[in-house]
Amino acid sequence: MEYVENKELVAKEVKGIFSDMAKYAPSKLCGMFGNVITVPIYTSLFTTEQYGMYTVSIAMLSFLCIIFSDWVGLAGLRFFRHHQLEEDLPKYLTTLVTILTINMTLMFGLSLLFKDGMYTLFHVPFKYFLAVLLLIIPVAIRALLQQILRAQLKSISYSFTTILNQFVTIGLTVFFAKFFHLGAASILLGMGVAISLIDILLLVQCDIVKIFKFEKVEWKFVFPIVKYGIPVAATSLSAWIITQSNKFIMNGIHGFKQTACIGAGYSSTLPILMTLFAMITVAAIPRIYNLYEAKIDVRPLITKFVGYYMLLALPIIAVMSLYSTTYVHIMIPNKPDDFINGVSSIIPWFSFGVFFLALTDYTTLQYHLANKTHIDFGIKLASGIAGLVLNIILISKMGLLGAGIATFAANFLYWLLSVIVVLPDFKLKLPKNTTARILIASIPTLGLMYILKTYNLGVSYPLQMLYFLLTFYGTYAFLRYTVMKTVD
Repeated sequence: MEYVENKELVAKEVKGIFSDMAKYAPSKLCGMFGNVITVPIYTSLFTTEQYGMYTVSIAMLSFLCIIFSDWVGLAGLRFFRHHQLEEDLPKYLTTLVTILTINMTLMFGLSLLFKDGMYTLFHVPFKYFLAVLLLIIPVAIRALLQQILRAQLKSISYSFTTILNQFVTIGLTVFFAKFFHLGAASILLGMGVAISLIDILLLVQCDIVKIFKFEKVEWKFVFPIVKYGIPVAATSLSAWIITQSNKFIMNGIHGFKQTACIGAGYSSTLPILMTLFAMITVAAIPRIYNLYEAKIDVRPLITKFVGYYMLLALPIIAVMSLYSTTYVHIMIPNKPDDFINGVSSIIPWFSFGVFFLALTDYTTLQYHLANKTHIDFGIKLASGIAGLVLNIILISKMGLLGAGIATFAANFLYWLLSVIVVLPDFKLKLPKNTTARILIASIPTLGLMYILKTYNLGVSYPLQMLYFLLTFYGTYAFLRYTVMKTVD
């Protein structure tokens, strides 16, 4: 591809990305806070076995959404701008809705036809199985409408609905659990009611009535959507294997109690960290798509934001890992020591696994821009199979620790392959200056941590974690604005 240099337009889009990040920040920060408080609320509200059941049910939900709905919304985001420029959005949206409707019908048919196999795979009672199937309908609608909001760059609307959805779900879950004693099914019911209400709000925010009307399906639109979306779904399924298969393997070997430990470790890391880190990508990716469609070289922009991501992610993950027991005590109070110790043993592995998983949002962006998502699928499938094999071997031999190691290894392999398999004209550079400042700033930070951990200075662990972050970011800021001013 022949790139056109337009520094003025790139600078304008960078400002736009930061502006969008500020608008998305409330939703992501509140979403992160919502994910943080759900862990202590749900673990205290339900027994360990019920929490394990919830963990498995959500994993089943994500499995079916990946296959039948999520990729339709992502395709809607990817090609929205193109069809907006072509002035054929009504036909495009009709095509998306038609594909989604067919997928939902197919899902119900296949799920009920092969229900015995589904029971064997997921180990969930019938009422949970049926609840998950019904829940997918509002979840699928939300996924499509949220991607349309992103494509329209309506970041404030996106933030508002995300925040509202999070806290309405928590409130309804507590209500159903306290007054109707539905156990873990309270969460699924709370999600269903909350998301259905949010879907109505999203329809208004998208202003969909003005741009959508049923027209004849344009089959020429179907092929690009399917060509883009099916590999995305397959890639997400491979990611599901990495992050979720350990729950089913653990459940089959050690039962719901050990599965609950994995669920608590997962809930204390991936949804919290990915929600925070997505504050960058949710704002940057739609604008990067727009620049690429205008034939602008987006590689320097991606490199710049890789540096921002590393600066945000590494200190937080380091603190969570080095103080994993303290972190778990904060997240999961009033649980037995064996449960706390089990969860804390996998926090470092899950946390650094999330770091490399989120980093691939940047290194695999090349495949999405070039509409070669089959490559992303190939490398994710390879890492997913590796993760599945490692989970089977290591969980049987090492239990929870084996699940943590397998998850980290699979995510690291995915990132490594995305760095090795580079498309022509898409090679990214390492943000050298940002990386150098991070490495230098870590030296006094680790020195302070050694002193605090070695000598009894009467500083509580939560304060130590805070001092760690303040020292790192203070040192980094000093370097950035004095002796190491050069930007990537």
